[in-house]
Amino acid sequence: MTEQWRIVVGADEAGRRYKDRIAEDLRGDPRVSSVVDLGVFDAEVRPYPQVGIEAAQLVASGDADRAILICGTGIGMAISANKVPGIRATVVADSYSCERSVLSNDCQVLTMGERVIGLELARRLAQEWLGYRFDPASPSNDKVAEITDFERRRPS
Repeated sequence: MTEQWRIVVGADEAGRRYKDRIAEDLRGDPRVSSVVDLGVFDAEVRPYPQVGIEAAQLVASGDADRAILICGTGIGMAISANKVPGIRATVVADSYSCERSVLSNDCQVLTMGERVIGLELARRLAQEWLGYRFDPASPSNDKVAEITDFERRRPS
């Protein structure tokens, strides 16, 4: 593989510890060309919607390929990121859902909950997720296209 991922990471204060460790892993991963860390840092407090939306906007604009976001449950980050047109974000807590998030749904944003899963599982899921690429020739392409078409048709 010659193509490398440009990854955005972010968290609120409930997910900072996992985000920091995953960002460290990503910086050492040969599949990753760059890691942009949106915070939070140290004792900073920043609401998850701000982080989730900012990260998703970077992906939607093409300034990043994917984002990994951590909050207490992963739910708030996923909801926030999914408000950005063109983004498909999902919460994962197991390997099968991680795989299907990309292979069946072409998700560009992965979210996890620091209060829900262990650190080693979160690290493993982040690594697994980078290994998946959506195949536009797959039967799932028509379903993803249907979602994208609806999003384009809906009034702003």
